Amino acid sequence: MFMVRVFRRTLFAAARSEPSNATAAAAASTKMTHNPLEAFFEADRNQEEEGKPVVYGRSWKASEMRLKSWDDLQKLWYVLLKEKNMLMTQRQMLHAQNLRFPNPERIPKVRKSMCRIKHVLTERAIDEPDARRSAEMKKMINAL
Repeated sequence: MFMVRVFRRTLFAAARSEPSNATAAAAASTKMTHNPLEAFFEADRNQEEEGKPVVYGRSWKASEMRLKSWDDLQKLWYVLLKEKNMLMTQRQMLHAQNLRFPNPERIPKVRKSMCRIKHVLTERAIDEPDARRSAEMKKMINAL
């Protein structure tokens, strides 16, 4: 875990650029609240929580997704995609350092949920009475 933190700090430091003018210096003097690279790494847990096992959620069921709107499923898709990217980045980084990836069962859960979203959307496209709209929906779903 120590190596992960050290690597993360050096990566974040490299991502920050030096200000080039006075306005950029003034903007940089305020505390940076969000670094875009942070999305690719899991947030650190507190030191007091280190001894406790971390429990992660289950994958989404198709029956639960059938109750969601198109917009909700689209938002969920991008949340899962972001989670998948974070997990894959973390797994690759730890593999490069010959460290064990904690909780590898999280990746299949995310993949199952993403497959189930595609399944539910395909069901909706098949049930669509308008053939042209159904074909457009299927084409969009296959592009995911």
